[in-house]
Amino acid sequence: MRQLDVTLPDVTLSVRQQGDGESGADFLLVHGLASNARLWDETAAVLVDAGHRTWAVDLRGHGESGLPDSGFDSGTAAKDLAAVCAALGLSSVIVAGQSWGGNVAVRFAAEHPELVTSLALVDGGWIDLAAEFGSWQECADALRPPDVNGMPLANLLGYLRSAHPDWSETAIAATAYNLRELPDGTVERRLPIPRHMEIVRDMWDNPPWPWLPQIAAPTLLVPALSADDPARADQTRRRVAAAAAAIPLVRVSEYPGGDHDLHAQRPKELAADLLSLAR
Repeated sequence: MRQLDVTLPDVTLSVRQQGDGESGADFLLVHGLASNARLWDETAAVLVDAGHRTWAVDLRGHGESGLPDSGFDSGTAAKDLAAVCAALGLSSVIVAGQSWGGNVAVRFAAEHPELVTSLALVDGGWIDLAAEFGSWQECADALRPPDVNGMPLANLLGYLRSAHPDWSETAIAATAYNLRELPDGTVERRLPIPRHMEIVRDMWDNPPWPWLPQIAAPTLLVPALSADDPARADQTRRRVAAAAAAIPLVRVSEYPGGDHDLHAQRPKELAADLLSLAR
């Protein structure tokens, strides 16, 4: 694994690169809101074992990337991905985006069809907050993240293990990396709440529907269907069906009982789906 820096005019982005096979495909892996590139590690390991290379990007304000004053929207994130590809000499990529990263990947694939050979949208890419909430205030109140600054890291790890007993320690540690450990053993958010809410507001204002029909690449939709909330699972199916109807070349792989973070919960199964795009 190599950690690479790509310096753009207003931010330096960190890229987690694995694999050195020259005959395989290049996978560009895009995390979700308030997440980081390490969540892709276990999925990436399977892709690398199959002879491919992976490039997991920390979007601005996330992971090891810089925290600029602006650019916290899907359009800028898509431009950042294009700039990363140019800097790294990637002329064609299979893109996988999870959650908000799926919305970003939709925009990227629509605006840069020359770069994207295939696309996977992992429980995202069809997120439409304005259709889910009655007002922006209702949305903001529901999606404002908790202020966990000052929580001991040990408490955070204990909570994650309890909430996700089927996740590996690698996935738990990667999720904890969404926060920065301080010298006193407590944590703080890497992405401050005001920046987080700028992204949420952009998701409210700019759902992905205008860009879905512009996707030229074969696309795989990978929804996680809650086993505990049948109504939400049905809502997800309806949104996925609407997205599938809008994309010219598409197929769907459902994950019944799947967590939103499928790459953390079921990385090998997800990798097998992604490998089908390389074939």
